[in-house]
Amino acid sequence: MKNGNVGISKLWFWLGLSLFVVMFLLLMIQIDRQWTKMNEMTRVMEEQAKDIRATRGLLRNLEQTIRTTDFSSNANNQPSSLNNVKGTDAFERARLAADKEDYAQGDWLMMAFASNIRTLTPLVSADAYSSEVQQYVLESLLSRDPDTLEWNGLLAEDWTTSSDGLTITFTLRRDITFSDGEPLTAKDVEFTFNFIMNEAIAAPRSRAYLSRMERVTALDDYHVEFVFNEPYFNSLQLAGSLDILPEHFYGRFLDDPKTFNESRGLLMGSGPFRLSNPEGWTPDTGVVELVRNPRYWGPVSASFDRIVWRIIENDSARLTTFRNGDIDVYSARPREYQNLLDDKGITERSQNFEYMSPTAGYSFIAWNQERGGEKTIFADKRVRMAMSMLTNVDRVLEEIFLGYGQPAASPFMPGSAQHDEANEAIAYNIDKARELLLEAGFQDSNNDGILETPDGDRFEFSLTYFQDSDDTRRMVLFLRDLYARSGIIMKPNPTEWSVMVENIQQKNFDAITLAWTSGIEIDIYQMFHSSQTVEGGDNFINYRNSELDAIIDAARSEVDEDKRMELWHQAEKILVDDQPYTFLFRRNTMAFIDRRIHNLEKTSLGLNLMSVPVEIYVPAELQNRR
Repeated sequence: MKNGNVGISKLWFWLGLSLFVVMFLLLMIQIDRQWTKMNEMTRVMEEQAKDIRATRGLLRNLEQTIRTTDFSSNANNQPSSLNNVKGTDAFERARLAADKEDYAQGDWLMMAFASNIRTLTPLVSADAYSSEVQQYVLESLLSRDPDTLEWNGLLAEDWTTSSDGLTITFTLRRDITFSDGEPLTAKDVEFTFNFIMNEAIAAPRSRAYLSRMERVTALDDYHVEFVFNEPYFNSLQLAGSLDILPEHFYGRFLDDPKTFNESRGLLMGSGPFRLSNPEGWTPDTGVVELVRNPRYWGPVSASFDRIVWRIIENDSARLTTFRNGDIDVYSARPREYQNLLDDKGITERSQNFEYMSPTAGYSFIAWNQERGGEKTIFADKRVRMAMSMLTNVDRVLEEIFLGYGQPAASPFMPGSAQHDEANEAIAYNIDKARELLLEAGFQDSNNDGILETPDGDRFEFSLTYFQDSDDTRRMVLFLRDLYARSGIIMKPNPTEWSVMVENIQQKNFDAITLAWTSGIEIDIYQMFHSSQTVEGGDNFINYRNSELDAIIDAARSEVDEDKRMELWHQAEKILVDDQPYTFLFRRNTMAFIDRRIHNLEKTSLGLNLMSVPVEIYVPAELQNRR
């Protein structure tokens, strides 16, 4: 009888299990159907959104035509204009991409950062990586056409400049919303300026950048006026490139600036992408992930569903990740570049681009002239000049970077109007360097092969550099040996990026090697003007030169381009003579990019990989990330 009960129990068990499996399979089928239906609904909604955007674009064009007609019929209503060179709509190139036969939305763009980011919060962030993320989330009034370099309207549809150049008035588009659906108006533009200029907000570099502005005023919801306290050569760029912050999101921090200044992931804007949680990102995630903004106001929606940056600090690990297809972009190091070109596994799945960007930044060694309130050995310009003469840039380029770059004479790009060919890069000259050091009181008094300072201390300093860059490490070790031949002890100081940023802000270093990004015409006020030696300022080496200050001030106020270039040439000569930095080199871009990604082009601003509005895409048949 017991065996019979056991048999019945087993039967019921297997019947129950079979029923569970059947129900589970039916549930999975139902979920799959719902998922397919949701995908179809998403596709239909995206198509409807595209139609709505196209309709809005037609309405905007019609409205603009009506306005233009009104203005032309009444000349007295036409505001005066100065140097208002205007291009086409900022979305023109994105529209052309979307019209291509193989264009499709979808897939993820996967990239990598070589170091972690301390914060994504605008204004308090200070590195190029955070700026790269923010450009997809925050938007400005204008953007440059990457081919013609003319200004295009982005958030603004029109603008006028007064005859004296001191007032610029922008007319905003009327259909812009932030990623949470709240409308963007002129009041947000006014708020952004006032927020930056508030001393309680930790944004000294941004305040310095906007110091020429007297005020920004919302005239109504769609007209905003920028008034400058004096002429400024870059006034249109200064006003037009201001990233607009939503007052309803950031305004609360006026009462709690400490929380804002110490935040890590407060990022919201009107751009084509957004953080899933505009307050939730933290550095310990090891990844930055943006999702497509479903409320994006623009006439062309971004092509990618997501843009993701993985934090991969080791150079070799980044290459391995690219080989495995887990990231789409890899910037090659000089020593591996030729091998990668010969590697079929790489070339079959990628396209490569090698070029010197017309706005390439420059690498440098910065000499801290004051530390802890006391002058350092680098306060003497003869010492700085000697260090530059002992830094054999040509050999560094040839032996470390295999010739993929060019020496830098100054912050100004060779071939640009700002650069004077008479201001040449400092050449390697060990004999002249020793003469300068002897003149400054440095000598080997005890014949031990090491120079002593005028105070009798050994000529010894540490050079801080980013620890995870193999090329920089090799360069620093090369320079250590080079300096040692002249009796100078340089101690390499490999440092984590977050610690480097902290040391820069506190000016806690002897010398440091870094790189600045560049532009079409750059303003050197923030890096070299004496007023910017304040805590958190970009003149973090305590360099002061009153003559240079006066020339920078004059150049910034000069709207006549020929006269301004003469002033920049004078400023450049002072920098070459003073050597506050040892200007090293500009490096070639050597990028490998997955062949899935289409519509890549080189423009007057470089490769359009990171252009916003987004111009690149992955055809539907090549998409592999959902």
